[in-house]
Amino acid sequence: MTWLDEIKWTEDGLVPVIAQETGSGRVLMFAWMNRESLARTVAEGRAVYWSRSRGKLWPKGEESGHVQRVVSMRLDCDADVLLMEVEQLGGIACHTGRHSCFYRELRDGQWVETDPVRRDPDEIYKKS
Repeated sequence: MTWLDEIKWTEDGLVPVIAQETGSGRVLMFAWMNRESLARTVAEGRAVYWSRSRGKLWPKGEESGHVQRVVSMRLDCDADVLLMEVEQLGGIACHTGRHSCFYRELRDGQWVETDPVRRDPDEIYKKS
């Protein structure tokens, strides 16, 4: 049995992953990994997720340059959720150009955008 076998994968072979910023402790994003993406993440020291919408491996920052360098990784008590402490290179984790994907806060029954766009997504993801 390997360390990968100790994880309780979903029926479709995935595990949820929370990316938390080193130092600040801020949750940057939530994503999924399969066995291959998790093995690559550990081998390369940078986050490689599984994109459910694209149906393929997604090395974080492959288009934007906003790579996540992995500082540490933890498995929860039920062995079905990963918590990765990451250094967010470029300061932007979200495809909207924000620091974190969690930029909306519920206030008085409405979702309010609390974090500014650091860089226009059209500049980040230039279509070739």
